[in-house]
Amino acid sequence: MQFAHPLLLLFEKSIEHGRLAHAYLFEGAKGTGKHQVSLWLAKRLFCTDLNEGKPCNQCINCQRITQNEHPNVHVIQPDGQTIRVDQIRQLQAEFAKRGFESGRQIFILSQADKMNIQAANSLLKFLEEPSGEVLMILETQTLGAILPTIQSRCQIVHFPPISTQELYAKLLQANIYPQMAKLLTFMTNSYDKAVEISQNEWFNDAKEEINKWFGYLKNDDFMAFVFVQRRLVALAKEKSQQLQLLDMLTFYYREYLQEQFNHPQQVQAANEALQAILQAQRKLQANVAFQAVAEQLVLHLLKKQ
Repeated sequence: MQFAHPLLLLFEKSIEHGRLAHAYLFEGAKGTGKHQVSLWLAKRLFCTDLNEGKPCNQCINCQRITQNEHPNVHVIQPDGQTIRVDQIRQLQAEFAKRGFESGRQIFILSQADKMNIQAANSLLKFLEEPSGEVLMILETQTLGAILPTIQSRCQIVHFPPISTQELYAKLLQANIYPQMAKLLTFMTNSYDKAVEISQNEWFNDAKEEINKWFGYLKNDDFMAFVFVQRRLVALAKEKSQQLQLLDMLTFYYREYLQEQFNHPQQVQAANEALQAILQAQRKLQANVAFQAVAEQLVLHLLKKQ
């Protein structure tokens, strides 16, 4: 299956017209396809069996790039928490050794914002004096963490968030069932993050518990209050987990709202519930204790049913 991304057309035209820059800075959230586009670009430049101007993904060069074994394509990852200066120096030595003898060299810096200051300064010298056929691609989720002097020597390409519809379709292709895919597209706009969440044991347990809590709330059952202390407090000890629980509850109420669009009374109740959950999230962000926030939310919602 051919990799598809809206930005590929930009690079196809740049290659066709001989306007490919020597350095690019790909910036965007996780899961927006930065690294996939980097590898696609490498394959497009080295593929021996292009299919209508697109890499075949089958030839030896495409396969070697996929397996990170192509001698002219170098992917640099953080060593622990940072990209260190000796990694950049090794990159420069590799280019000096191979650049003029082996044709084009492609260097891909994944998580380029993790460069320490010495590595960034070393890379800057490399970018200031480009020679031979070199293509440098820096990938980052945090543009502001890249030195302005490095930014100014790269062509910056913004990777927009994936659309909800596209993300939902990709999740279905990954064999995630429809209701779960809907919930994941509500929780994140990153495909990688969505898949990671779907495989998280805590999330899957929490999803079932929130579904039960929502059932009690929807049916005006006082068990919703008891459920907070019995199940939810122990389930979510960290603030990030507590906020996720409220996000999931928001999702269930939004789904309920859509189902009840022909019943004005239920629609009003669901809208008021969504406003109350938003207020609860604000209290939680202001460091009010989760149990107090959740219990106040229940009492508010039960009075509104």
